[in-house]
Amino acid sequence: MWAKLKKQLWQWRGIIFTVPSTTTILIGLRCLGLLQPLELAALDQFFVLRPTEPVDERIVIVEVNEKDVQKLNWPISDAKLAKLLSIIKEHQPRVIGLDIYRDLPVEPGHSDLIKIFESTPNLIGIKKVVSETSGFGVNPPPTLADLGQVAANDFIIDSDGRVRRNLLSLKDNKGELVLSLGTDLALTYLEELGITLEMLDPNTNKMKLGKAIFHAFQANDGGYVGAMTGGYQILSNFPNHRSQYRTISISNVLEGQIPENLLRNRIVLIGITAESNPDYFYTSFSNQLFAQKVTKFSGVSIHAYIASQVISSAFGERPLIKVWSDPWEWVWIFAWSVVGATLAWTRRYRKENRMIPFTAMSTVLLGAVLIGGSYLALLLGWWIPVVPGCLALFGSTAVITVYVAHSTSQMRQTFGRYLTHEVVANLLETPEGLKLGGEKRIVTILISDLRGFSALSEGVAPDKIVEIINLYLEKMTNVVNDYKGTINDFMGDGILVMFGAPIARDDDPERAVACAVAMQLAMDYINSKLAEINLPSLVMGIGIHTGEVLAGNIGSQQRAKYTVMGNNVNLASRIESYSVGGQILVSEDTLKSIHSLARVDGQMQVQPKGIHKPFTIYEIGGISGKYNLFLPQKEEIFITLKQEIALEYKLLEGKCLVEEVLFGSLIKISATSAEIYSKQGVELLSNLQINFLSLGNETLGLRNIYAKVVEIYNEDKTRFCIKFTALPPEFKVFFDSLF
Repeated sequence: MWAKLKKQLWQWRGIIFTVPSTTTILIGLRCLGLLQPLELAALDQFFVLRPTEPVDERIVIVEVNEKDVQKLNWPISDAKLAKLLSIIKEHQPRVIGLDIYRDLPVEPGHSDLIKIFESTPNLIGIKKVVSETSGFGVNPPPTLADLGQVAANDFIIDSDGRVRRNLLSLKDNKGELVLSLGTDLALTYLEELGITLEMLDPNTNKMKLGKAIFHAFQANDGGYVGAMTGGYQILSNFPNHRSQYRTISISNVLEGQIPENLLRNRIVLIGITAESNPDYFYTSFSNQLFAQKVTKFSGVSIHAYIASQVISSAFGERPLIKVWSDPWEWVWIFAWSVVGATLAWTRRYRKENRMIPFTAMSTVLLGAVLIGGSYLALLLGWWIPVVPGCLALFGSTAVITVYVAHSTSQMRQTFGRYLTHEVVANLLETPEGLKLGGEKRIVTILISDLRGFSALSEGVAPDKIVEIINLYLEKMTNVVNDYKGTINDFMGDGILVMFGAPIARDDDPERAVACAVAMQLAMDYINSKLAEINLPSLVMGIGIHTGEVLAGNIGSQQRAKYTVMGNNVNLASRIESYSVGGQILVSEDTLKSIHSLARVDGQMQVQPKGIHKPFTIYEIGGISGKYNLFLPQKEEIFITLKQEIALEYKLLEGKCLVEEVLFGSLIKISATSAEIYSKQGVELLSNLQINFLSLGNETLGLRNIYAKVVEIYNEDKTRFCIKFTALPPEFKVFFDSLF
């Protein structure tokens, strides 16, 4: 149980370490308020991108624009203000908000203004409760103060100068509760419809207004950290209007130019919109990315926004902005850290030219999903912090990518010369993968060897030999990798390939045989390259055997190697030694494993040294099924010599020549084989080194011709067929002369 758990922990180590660290760092940055500017900027853009909405017809603004300021010699007298209010009253608005300070008389007409104040119960004036400079606000009109018809003209402004929170109420210096102007107007408007504010929970200031439930803003709501929570605040949910609220200038009202029913049963706000007036503020809509200039909003329009939000929420037309608690935000950050880390970690052993673009593209798409989801959530009334989620996604992905690039690339560079990418991944994924020791498993062993390479090396410069062997090994390595084999060793010009270690598959024998056929077919490419530099062709023999071996890391703590050991490895080597150039020999165990897919071109019975009884090996000419690979079948054309060629030969035992020189004669010959007569008998599959001596009176001097006995024609073994395994360059000239 512990071993399995340990393996799982190791396999997911990158995620296990990256996710908690990334989450902790981001939560720390969030708690320190370092992400607040980014989060507020993101919120602003979400508001800007919201679909446009029609203007709230319940609100009309009587504005004092720049022309009115110049025309009426601002500030206007109490007489003109009294006349303005009297005209508006005649149009029967539901409530009037006077967003103009009037704590001191402006003669003439102050008495007239007092009478209007006293006779207009639905008129609400303003006062400044908190001053940003002196600490003292601006007093309200005394008459309206006595009547209790005064609201606060205060706003909550963030550190970057934006209004993102609505102040519904606050307490003045006497400790008395004062509603904000927008709130007071909305509540008065709704009161006539029978909708009033109800306290649900005094401890949490949870209140109900119609269909809306109000929760007081907390210091860490949304993207805020340690924000000021004075008064009763809610998050602004400003509508994205195509235009400002319906407006009419004060001059038009004084002149009686008011459209019919413009003001009836509506909220009428009177305020200054002139650009020369300092009563302008920035909101979320001031941060438009491609706008040529920053948009500012007048104080009276912000009061209108607040009133509109309160009324719309009470009717269920616009949701109030809700937020997650801190634990849910931490879960959100953790979840996106998991997504980013998992995405990068599961792609870590792909090739870098595929891993990084795929990971980057996937991360961008997931980031788009995250941002789009947060945007849709805002439309539904939820402010889900998008910046920590994005940083968690991209940050964890970046951490994993950097880690993988730093550690795995070095391992790949080292191991990749010897093992496939898949094997490297398996070793890295297994905690015990680099420990000494092994396990028994069924493996198909493929061993290949070039014929005649040693002889070729004697007459070619060393640098050319290196070039040839590298050309050969590179081509064969690519073929082996294509068939998911594991190159265990390069033995000079030989290759030992494993199928089934360290990764076992059901079709290991099939892939081994298909790989062998593909390797033989690839020799055409090798020989075409050799022909370009005027070097003779090379041929390769391959032996394949399937059996139980010991597979694992063999060596010491200082130097170890992943390999396979056992009698079956030696047997595969013996089978290969029986092959001639262009031939693939397999054991009966391998042939049984590939069923009827193989094309068998021949068979022979052999008994290597150390093996108690003979066994059959089979020559494979191709494999069908999904591989459909076949070697061309060549017809051997022998030339019967009119005059025999004298020759001498020695037997090879392993790589060593026997000292005894034997004599014989060449009777028939082809481009790859020959028939020989010798008084001394030879054994089947013997390896020979032959020197051609003479043809009649002509001395040939053809030396170091290597061959293998592939067939014996008589009982005393004096007449036999050989297959050439290595020929000197002069042989081709000699052979052509025979024609």
